[in-house]
Amino acid sequence: MKKPAVMSMWKNLKRWHLVQIILLSALLLILGFFGIIYYFSKTADISALNDEIPQPTIFYDEFGKIASKVSANKNEGVPIKDVPGSMQHAVVAIEDHRFYQHHGVDLLGTARALFRDVKVGGMAEGGSTITQQLVKNTLLTSEKTMQRKMEEMFMALAVEREYSKQEILQMYLNRIYFGNGAWGIKQAASKYFGKNVKNLTISESALLAGLIRSPSTLNPYDHMKQAIERRNLVLLEMKDQGYITNAQYIKAKQEKVKLDDSGNDPFRGKYPYYVDQVMEEAINKYGLSQDELLTEGYHIYTELDPSMQTAMENTYQNDVIFPKGKDRLVQSGGVLLDPKTGAVRAIVGGRGPHTFRGYNRASQLKAQPGSSFKPLAVYTPALEEGWKITDMLKDEPMKFGQYVPSNYDHQYEGEVPMYDAVKESKNLPAVWLLNQIGIEKGLDSVKRFGISLDQEDHNLPLALGGLHKGVSPMEMAEAFSVFPNKGYRVASHVIKKIVDDEGNIIGAWRLKKVKVTTKTVTENMTTMLLGVVEQGTGKAAQIPGRETAGKTGSTQVPIKGINGLKDQWFVGYTPQLVGAIWVGYDITDAEHYMIPTNGTGAALVFREAMQGALRNAPNESFHVTQIQDLIDEQKKQEGFNLEGIPEQFNNELQKWEEQWNKVKEKWDKKWNRKGKGHS
Repeated sequence: MKKPAVMSMWKNLKRWHLVQIILLSALLLILGFFGIIYYFSKTADISALNDEIPQPTIFYDEFGKIASKVSANKNEGVPIKDVPGSMQHAVVAIEDHRFYQHHGVDLLGTARALFRDVKVGGMAEGGSTITQQLVKNTLLTSEKTMQRKMEEMFMALAVEREYSKQEILQMYLNRIYFGNGAWGIKQAASKYFGKNVKNLTISESALLAGLIRSPSTLNPYDHMKQAIERRNLVLLEMKDQGYITNAQYIKAKQEKVKLDDSGNDPFRGKYPYYVDQVMEEAINKYGLSQDELLTEGYHIYTELDPSMQTAMENTYQNDVIFPKGKDRLVQSGGVLLDPKTGAVRAIVGGRGPHTFRGYNRASQLKAQPGSSFKPLAVYTPALEEGWKITDMLKDEPMKFGQYVPSNYDHQYEGEVPMYDAVKESKNLPAVWLLNQIGIEKGLDSVKRFGISLDQEDHNLPLALGGLHKGVSPMEMAEAFSVFPNKGYRVASHVIKKIVDDEGNIIGAWRLKKVKVTTKTVTENMTTMLLGVVEQGTGKAAQIPGRETAGKTGSTQVPIKGINGLKDQWFVGYTPQLVGAIWVGYDITDAEHYMIPTNGTGAALVFREAMQGALRNAPNESFHVTQIQDLIDEQKKQEGFNLEGIPEQFNNELQKWEEQWNKVKEKWDKKWNRKGKGHS
């Protein structure tokens, strides 16, 4: 009996020893496994991860109110201090209840997940901690391989050494996807409940936390029942883990889910063309990069007038006032500017879909300005040289060397007063006048108006806007601002100041006036340009009840045999606002050019934009001589010269006859006395 007992004990000891060996070996393998993970975690590269809260650049209007936002991130972050405890606890309870105990990798959870993965023969069970999820979502791909899982562990341990638990939770909440297009907790609170994160209730926090596992299948907008079931599970976990009391659990569970999608940020993406121009100016003038502007939370105070910008955008949505395009849009660009400060109040750079920082025809276009250039290159310098707006200019076919200009309608009157040449946009008088005063005078004038020219522009076609490269609506608006601003030019701009996220001013606009010409010259120019709108080629730009001055401009299609327009311009102003509009195809060819039609074109676009922009502005006057007064005076002079000449001649003849009779009578008496003496 003893021998079998001894043998049995021996077998038991051997079996127990074998179990010990197996357990010890397994323990050594596990320790070795995590030792390797720990070793490699020291060299894991997590430099791409940072705890900075994703913040948009915020744009303010001229009144200091938020106008628009833009960001490179899909989401907008919030600091962890603004996230209610209920939200933090809900996420920890359902996603990683040992979050505050482990160091990035939950050994028990990972071992359990690995056991299940081995059992099913693949990477089926995640077992990821919040830290691992953060790493996976920001630094790694989502593929399910053993190598990727190992990298995830390496990096999670490294992240825990670098950041605190609160910093990790903040990054996680600001980056996780909650479904329905909501990235980050701020968008989620807005998308589902129309409120700020700090105002979330326990029930709402639990519902959002429950979405993380499967945002699409638990989306309450589509699957309310499943979303509530998941919410209740999260609440139960919160209660069991001591985050909420039983009373809070019951109340939260009974709370009715009230979805509200009206909380989307109304400023994000607003006024896109104005934002584009602000970005352009911040980069080119203040030295910032696009990446900095999209990621570092700048506050940019602008000159934007929201009502004017809205009026401008609405105008560009009115297809009726634009020429009808052939298989593509006739494009346009326009700007509204305050002449006294150079502040751009509104800008639209094109028609159709907007592309972020795409081609802005209001500021980047280079097109020949046509006759809209005459006031700058010809008539202003002529007035400065002593010419008067009533002086007569030649209006007849002429050659200037090899240059043979013509009036657009090929009609000539022999000579016309300057104001009439401007009003009817006659070409020959303008070229003749520039030739009279000298091209250098015109070049100097254009330069003072702030427009750069090439060497190829040093010729008489300058009078008609025949420039080598051309100009933009922004440049033309700035130049024309000299007239309502009594001879002074202020550079156009959209930025007042730029402030970084710490409140430091890193750039600010400084007002600087440049004297271009005299007040008298600008008043005379305004008189003539009022005539253009009231009686001349710019009648379509008339704004009912407002004095409006301006100049039309157009260029011909440079293709032989085609009679059409390539560019169409109107640049004009009231006492308080300047507007410049260009209309045309981006590329003009034999199939794509404009044919003038009533009810469309640059002058109409100008009128609609200005009328909307000035809807609530006071009606102001230029207080200058009206063109009709000059016309009436001219007619009076013509009437006097033609009708009064016979009467004047008869009166003078009668006077001479009376004087002659007196002289004759005197001599007759004298000779009669002499005759008596002889006799």
